[in-house]
Amino acid sequence: MSNWSTLLQSDDYLGVKKSLKEGADVNEKSEHGESVIAQALRLRCSDELLELLVGAGADLFDADDEGVSVFDVAITYNNPAMVRKIIAEGVDVNETRRASGFTPLMAAVCYNRKEIVELLMANGADTAITDKLGLTGADYARKTHRKQMLGLLGEEGAE
Repeated sequence: MSNWSTLLQSDDYLGVKKSLKEGADVNEKSEHGESVIAQALRLRCSDELLELLVGAGADLFDADDEGVSVFDVAITYNNPAMVRKIIAEGVDVNETRRASGFTPLMAAVCYNRKEIVELLMANGADTAITDKLGLTGADYARKTHRKQMLGLLGEEGAE
């Protein structure tokens, strides 16, 4: 994974292309189970590099050892284009693999990702789902003082 890390940290499109041509595994994982595409999203690599990875077969449905999916990473690092792509590929916007039950909608609310909350809602995100603590997305909006998010979720207390 160290070669991937070096290439992704420098957003080296040509280096990634060469590495893929030489047979590098686009779905290789770090010691913590993070995939190449998740690392590229976290490092905010260019859209062109992300598309190169996707075109080479990067698993958009992968999750790390903690259950954090590529979809979750795209939300956390505010990449609406990748969120749209993963939705178009058929992800269940309500699914989570995190032991805590923390959903993509909850993440988008906590990180104040207005456009992504709207995308999730337009694609069937269930605002009533609760995590293991019994909290909904609206509860997280209240906890993090995100009044605008409450409005998007159709909750009282919005601006």
